[in-house]
Amino acid sequence: MSARYLYAEFQAVPGAGDAVASLVAGYRRDVAAEPGNVRFDAHRLQDDRDRFFVYEEYADDAAFDAHAGSAYCARFNEELAPLVIGGGSALTWLEPVPA
Repeated sequence: MSARYLYAEFQAVPGAGDAVASLVAGYRRDVAAEPGNVRFDAHRLQDDRDRFFVYEEYADDAAFDAHAGSAYCARFNEELAPLVIGGGSALTWLEPVPA
């Protein structure tokens, strides 16, 4: 089993940037407590505070599956949907470049 890497991008609807930031901060605490979570970095873009970028690493497929199947993950996505354009985040899966 190999590690899983991804980033998520989303843009708050006008006026919802601070609510999204608060929601992401709470979610970060839950995800960081997962035994298989290696990294969860959340950012607002400096020049557009309604745009967000989240980088995530998980130890392996099982760790990501446990994360994706958690109740707080489902709750986060449900609460995020009305606050962001398009109703959710765009996920990009990453693969390390070998040394």
